[in-house]
Amino acid sequence: MCRPVTACLALILVAAFAGAPTPAPAEELIRLESIPFRAAEIQQRAEIERGKIPKLPDAVEAYLSKPEGDGPFPAIVYLHGCGGLSKSRRDAIAGLMTGWGYVTLAVDSFATRGLKHSCDNLMSSREGDALAALSYLSAQRFVDPQQIAVVGSSQGAIVALQLASTRPNFFAVPDDLKFKAVVAYYPECSVATEQLTLPTVILIGERDDWTPAADCERWMARRAGKGAPVKLVVYPGAYHSFDNPDLSKEFYVFGHWVKYDADATQRSVAEMHDFLAAQFAK
Repeated sequence: MCRPVTACLALILVAAFAGAPTPAPAEELIRLESIPFRAAEIQQRAEIERGKIPKLPDAVEAYLSKPEGDGPFPAIVYLHGCGGLSKSRRDAIAGLMTGWGYVTLAVDSFATRGLKHSCDNLMSSREGDALAALSYLSAQRFVDPQQIAVVGSSQGAIVALQLASTRPNFFAVPDDLKFKAVVAYYPECSVATEQLTLPTVILIGERDDWTPAADCERWMARRAGKGAPVKLVVYPGAYHSFDNPDLSKEFYVFGHWVKYDADATQRSVAEMHDFLAAQFAK
């Protein structure tokens, strides 16, 4: 085991985020049923009572990776951005989190729905996908059900903030089925309520013109420290998708600039590591 933790993080970053050819941890493909809205569940029951065949919940795929040993381990649900879940991103997240001793379930909200992207709309069903992953992990003997956090990128981070917001539970899950904490990479902060129910860290680039850091700063000012603790970290000079090593040059997509930033990536991973360690120690 390497010491100190910053040295470990540097090695992990080189391997997982800078494109070095390191073996990915073993993964298992899991099929989940997306959790429906409560109203949809009531409608399904009514159709069954009338003798009709109800529409089944969407099936989604997820990729499970875990550390060596029997556990129980803390766990991470990973939610991808609007461009989908690439294998390189999947492997990077799995390698990072299992290296920290966490089970990882990376949810692919697009494959079974035949989607290539959803950058022009926010899918309400993605919250149900995240809750299905949480429910699955909570039932596994190798997972500590009280120690499951959600990590999201861009649109996935928006979904994570929505799940942490103070609002009624619209989904057909028990009210006590909740994540432990949230790590949100470059989300649109305005989608969240001013108070959150879960400890959260938001990691965003100063030059992000897709989900501007200034919007998150204004949201932080409005919430004025109320609700669960939230930390906002803004990385100078960094763009949207700053942690994606495939974006070594600036790209203009869907009307916005995206670019990899190695320094912001390294610092954000260190921030995430310390945040998760602190939350799982409680």
